[in-house]
Amino acid sequence: MELDYRAIGKRIKIERIKADLTQEKLAEMSGVSPAHMSNIETGTTRVSLTTMVAIANALGVTLDDLICDNLIHARVQFEQDIADTLSDCDTYEIRMIADMAQALKDTLRKDAHLRSQL
Repeated sequence: MELDYRAIGKRIKIERIKADLTQEKLAEMSGVSPAHMSNIETGTTRVSLTTMVAIANALGVTLDDLICDNLIHARVQFEQDIADTLSDCDTYEIRMIADMAQALKDTLRKDAHLRSQL
């Protein structure tokens, strides 16, 4: 199995921005160079487990939060992503998103037999 380092980097960047940290500050807190942190966030380099742990600790998140796109069992992280997405929505936006989510779910279940054909 090949890891999706771009997805990992994207999640690190999102968490860094949410923590109001610069790339340079996160690099310093994680014990890596700013250039290496930039490469990690863009997914152009493989990141070691030791560095991933250091980044997660610096950001105050779990490794699951950073690598969930590579995990089969990551329901909790994706549920949190949905909650984060909805957190700043007004009532109208939430209602529309709920309607779209229900329609998408209905379609996915109706066409579930197509999964086995992929």
